[in-house]
Order: sequence, then C-alpha cells, then structure tokens
Amino acid sequence: MTTIDAQAAVAPLDFAVTRNLAAASPARVAEVLENPGFGVVFTDHMVDICWSLKGGWHRPRVQPYGPIPLDPAASVLHYGQEIFEGIKAYRHADGSIHTFRPDRNAARLQASARRLALPELPTEYFVESLRQLIAVDGRWVPSGADQSLYLRPFMFAKEAFLGVRAAQKVAYYVIASPAGAYFTGGVKPVRIWLSEKHSRAGRGGTGKAKTGGNYASSLLPQALASSKGCDQVVFLNEKNDVEELGGMNVVFVFKDGRIVTPESDSILDGITRDSLLQLAEDRGYTVERRAISIDEWREGVASGDITEVFACGTAAVVTPIGALVGEGFDEPQPIGELALSLREELTDIQYGRREDRHGWLLRLDA
Repeated sequence: MTTIDAQAAVAPLDFAVTRNLAAASPARVAEVLENPGFGVVFTDHMVDICWSLKGGWHRPRVQPYGPIPLDPAASVLHYGQEIFEGIKAYRHADGSIHTFRPDRNAARLQASARRLALPELPTEYFVESLRQLIAVDGRWVPSGADQSLYLRPFMFAKEAFLGVRAAQKVAYYVIASPAGAYFTGGVKPVRIWLSEKHSRAGRGGTGKAKTGGNYASSLLPQALASSKGCDQVVFLNEKNDVEELGGMNVVFVFKDGRIVTPESDSILDGITRDSLLQLAEDRGYTVERRAISIDEWREGVASGDITEVFACGTAAVVTPIGALVGEGFDEPQPIGELALSLREELTDIQYGRREDRHGWLLRLDA
C-alpha cells in the first residue's frame, strides 16, 4: 500500500519560499480583479510538496507559477492516477481572508487518495498549503460581490514507470485563480439534459472520488446536452436512480417539508450540498439521503409533491433547475424560494455577513 494514515501525528512542514521575480504588477492584478472570469488567469505562485514511498511527504515549497516538468513515462499520463479538490478563499469586509470547511476538503482528498491508491495528505498539511499560498498571493483575493479566489489542490503519480501498479513517487500542488460571480445579473434557472445512454461512474468505481476521469467521462454527454439547448447533464445509475450532474449534486424539495438528495457509492460527497442541507435542517426541514429514481422525480413534479429542484456545488453554490429535458420531452420544473434563500444564507456566512454558527470558517491570513 502507498497510503499513510492522514490522521496520525505529523511533523510540521517547513516551507521554502521562492518569490516570482516576474510577478504581476499591482495594475495588472487590479485589471484582472475587475473581471476575473473563472480559471483563466492564475496567481503568481504555487505550492509543491513531494511524496515518495521511502521519504514520505517532503520538500514543501512555494515557488513561481509555471510549467511542471514531467517524464513522458509518468504514471499519471498512462493510467490516470490523479485527484483534485476545489475550495475558495473569501475576502471579508475588514480585508481578512477566510476559507470554508477546509477540513472537509482535506477529508475528501484523503478519501479520493485511498480509492486511487495515492498517499493521503494529512489535514494539517492540506490547510497549511492553503495558508502558504495565501501568504504570498493574498493580493489576488478579490473583494467584489460574489467574487473569490478559487484554490485548486491536486495530486498525481509522477513516477516514470510503465508497470501497472500504484506509483511510488507523487506530487501535490496548489494553484489559484481569481473567480468572478458565477451568474452575472442574478441567479438563473438552468435546463438539464437527461443522459440515458452515458454514465458518469459505475458501482464500485471511482464515482465517489474527485478524480479527473469522472469529469472526462462527462464531457461527451455534456456536449450532447449543449447541442440540445441545455446547460448541464444529469446522470442515472444502472437502476435508473438519479446520480448527479457533471459537476454538481442534485437536491429535491418536497411539499411535506422533506428534502431528498441522491446517495450512493458512485456520487461525490458534496461539501456545499451538505452545508446547505445542514442549514435546511436548522430551519426544521427533514433531510433524506437516499436513492431517488428518475420516475419518482418526474412523477413528483407532475403531482406537485416535488416543489423545487436545484443543483449545488463549489463554483455556482446553488443553481435552480428550470427544465428537465430528454428524448421526446421537455418538462418545466417548479421554481421555489428555498434554494435561493439557502444560497443567500450560505454565501452570507462565507463572506462574513452572517454569524458562523457551525464554526465552518477558517482565517487563512493570520
């Protein structure tokens, strides 16, 4: 096994910092933050930590953002042994910089690592890697409405070896990109294409891990969805139960006060989803994590039992689903008030505008 116990006591990492001598000017940073987009401009630095079977985690450093040298025989290029995370840094009104539930992201990265036979990065190292990047690139955290700095930790097998086994040399990086508001002009309901031909993941597969292959398998059906005039695609499993969208979880609101979200071993655990469900429970809603078939969805909407359907994830937070589209049907979905109300509450917590009752925020620049 290449994995290590991420919860065991770990020694602090001593990061070496190499400043980027070609760092963006203050004027350039200001220009980018006026209209950041998403994932198109990157900050001046990145975090790099090595792992080997013999040496464990070692050589932690912050260095200039740039190309990663990689042997053509690196395992990741041939066998896809790779995982990643997505987490944001938020600037509060007093200028401080916070992130949201990084312990959950660390735990999910560890779970993904176990499934992909990669070493588990200890939670302390995960959080410290975020702090170290913010320490040098904090000026890239925007302060506009619904803006943030998107942080992308990722890990891959770099050992140059063509045998089919778990790699014994691994690299962990963190890069960051300023992110603008996901919706310009307000949140808009989306049209969802029902994929009945393609699957995102299978039972016992890698669906519960945040690994690139799951997203690669969603690209073809996503292109098909776009050709049908839809914004996203929703996947089913072999039993015709609803799984998730290409990169977001699905939530159903019932008129009797229940909130149902699909649960299986091929669905990624959504940190945004679980946070929204906690806020809903705080309001008195009953949350069910269970299988829900496509028939139950369609019949529930038709009968009025389902009063709202929305998708949620790190990037968009909450997106109401306005239509379910498939071969031969185009069914409007009910638009309610709960999704947007929960979105407002959650983002208020993330940006420091509302009390953080659950202790979800962690300051990164202190």
